[in-house]
Amino acid sequence: MTKFTAFESRLVPLAVDNVDTDQIIPARFLKTTTKEGLDRQLFNDWRYDAAGNPRPDFILNQPRARGAQVLLAGDNFGCGSSREHAPWALVQFGFRAVVSTSFADIFRQNSLKNSLLAIAVPRRVHAALFAAVEKDPETRVRVDLAAQTLTLPDGEAVEFAVDSFARHCLLEGVDELGHILRQQEAIAAYEASHPAALDTRSA
Repeated sequence: MTKFTAFESRLVPLAVDNVDTDQIIPARFLKTTTKEGLDRQLFNDWRYDAAGNPRPDFILNQPRARGAQVLLAGDNFGCGSSREHAPWALVQFGFRAVVSTSFADIFRQNSLKNSLLAIAVPRRVHAALFAAVEKDPETRVRVDLAAQTLTLPDGEAVEFAVDSFARHCLLEGVDELGHILRQQEAIAAYEASHPAALDTRSA
């Protein structure tokens, strides 16, 4: 994992509420154990027609989506099953953050473990962002995880909540295992300062 740094990006608007993980990445694509290529199946059933051709009216198939790192989603994003492939596919496409009014808890946790920031904002901010991007597709926001702020196009900095341990790992560029491995000296010192457990087996 790389360290999560502050960035600016255009928004990709997806004004659909209650998007579940099967819509983000359909179940038939879950057989893979690698993340590679999942960007092509992201929102597959909305993105392609029955013959597999891209639908030109779907936002991810439009030039404005290229290079954008923030998905502006509807309410209750990521509901449904707990598949980790959902954040995998979003990250593979190039998204580093998803902005919504609310997220399913499991999706939020899976996202944080995969360098995808799920940012919950008040409804007024959510509505203002949709209005801004409709008016100007080049509208940009700034995401600063260290400060826990989302800076809006008008300059207002909106604070967002994030789990403190997940925040630490993202900023350091480590996953949970990587964090534990960094503590090897402290773990060894602790073990050395404590006597071995008594062997209670019969002699």
